[in-house]
Amino acid sequence: MRQNPARRAALLDGAIEVLAREGARGLTQRAVDKEIAVPIGTTSNYFRNRDDLLVQAGTRVYERLRPAEDALTATFDQARDAASYGTMLRESIRRVVAFPSGHLALLELRLEATRRPELRTLLTERVRADIDENVTRHEAAGLPGGVTAVLLMYLAMNWLVVEQLTLPDVFTDAERDELVTQAVERIVTPFFTATK
Repeated sequence: MRQNPARRAALLDGAIEVLAREGARGLTQRAVDKEIAVPIGTTSNYFRNRDDLLVQAGTRVYERLRPAEDALTATFDQARDAASYGTMLRESIRRVVAFPSGHLALLELRLEATRRPELRTLLTERVRADIDENVTRHEAAGLPGGVTAVLLMYLAMNWLVVEQLTLPDVFTDAERDELVTQAVERIVTPFFTATK
């Protein structure tokens, strides 16, 4: 296997674009070669087979979606009441939606994971680690609501992102903004009120 990290990252970025546009069935090593305009066979020099490419593309999506550590810390430090908590969620949604092919690729990978145990294991571990990290950061920032609030917000915001990326005309921007506000008011605000 070749070890040029920049070329490998470019191939994985190409795989993400192919996944988002063509779906998991459209992801082949040749399709990635064409996507980033490299000689046919380049991708196969870096990834032993299609399964390896799928797994590594999943890892790459998470690398690109994750904000820098200082940005994560600042985000949680700014959430001190229901309004700033809502702002934190809206910023998180904007960050994810700014990389639509990444999130769409993840949806494709989730579907493919129902048929590929190695991919399912990778995604399960990654999503669980993200949830656990969010709970830890939530608690370290002194935010109320605990695990249940984090899990409910995670589920609500994830589906809102899916809706926005796959069927963007179902809700207007104003309706999506109001849905975030209502989710915070119904799930988190009671905890903010209880801690005063």
